[in-house]
Formats: sequence, structure tokens, C-alpha cells
Amino acid sequence: MDLDSNGESHGERADRNFIELLQSARVAVTGVQVLFAFLLTVPFSQGFSALAQADRWLFYVALVSAAVASICYIAPASQHRVLFRQGHKETLVQRSNFYGIAGALALVVAMTSATALVIDYLFNSPLAWITAGLLAALAAWTWFLQPALNRGSDPTPANSPETDPSVGANPIGATDLDRDAARYGERRQP
Repeated sequence: MDLDSNGESHGERADRNFIELLQSARVAVTGVQVLFAFLLTVPFSQGFSALAQADRWLFYVALVSAAVASICYIAPASQHRVLFRQGHKETLVQRSNFYGIAGALALVVAMTSATALVIDYLFNSPLAWITAGLLAALAAWTWFLQPALNRGSDPTPANSPETDPSVGANPIGATDLDRDAARYGERRQP
């Protein structure tokens, strides 16, 4: 069995990557589903008929984007069921990563347009577009641009067990509390 530098086989790495992708999707999918459910009820409220045409288009964009985000975030679990034990885990990991990014993009559009719609309804001012632009920029930076800057860089911090053997060393008989105390310059009482 070929093991990588982390001591994992190709299949083990694919399993771990898929689990990590599903965990990250779980964080987003609840928020997406709440937003989507809320947006589905909005047209049935009393004030919806008073919306201007531009606000109706904003609503349309928010609703469809939330639906797309839901589909993208649910796709990996659904495909896993269909491809269960078929030997396509690596393909599933790659698709899940793509769907996660596509879902995040759709979620940014849904959140931004829904926020613009509400602010425009409340204030009927350029504040809606300014706020939407700021939210889109913040999401672009924190979700996409900042991580993109780290791609290809060395992920190992200067004082980690991989670069400094004394970090995380566990001498015979030392407990985790002893190591933590030594790390933070404290003395443990026997």
C-alpha cells in the first residue's frame, strides 16, 4: 500500500477529504436553507405587492441564488448515496469541492441581493447598493481572495512539530499537562 507523507493511503486521504468537505457544507447548508425558506414565504406577505419592479428583480436573484446554493451544498451528500461503494471517492471529492465553491458564490449573491432588497425597501436609498457592495466585497475577501493568496504557500508554521522537533515532544512519563505547563512557562505542582 502506497502511503503519502502523512501516512495515509490514497483511499484514506479521499475519505478524510470528503468528510472535511461534508463538515464544511454542514456549516453553510443550514443558513442557506433558512434563507431559502424565508424567501419562499416573502411573496405571500402583504407588503410584497407594493415592491417596485427593481426590488422584484432583486428578490428573484436572491431566491434563485439561494436555490442554487441549496442544490450545490446538498449535491455531495446526494451523489455519495448514488455512488456509494462504486470506487469514485476521488471524483466525488473533486466534485464536492467544486460544488462547495459554487454554493458559496451563489450564497454570496443570495445574501447580498436579499440584504439590498430589505435595505432598499426600508430606506429607498443608495444605501442598499452601498451595503450590498460592501457585503459582496467582504465575502469575496474572506471566502475567496484571502484563501487564494495562501494557495501554494508553505502551510507549516515556523515552530511546529514538523519544523522544530522540540515542539510537541513528549518525553517519557510527561503528560499533556506537563507539556502545556512547559510550553507556557508554568511549573506544575506534584
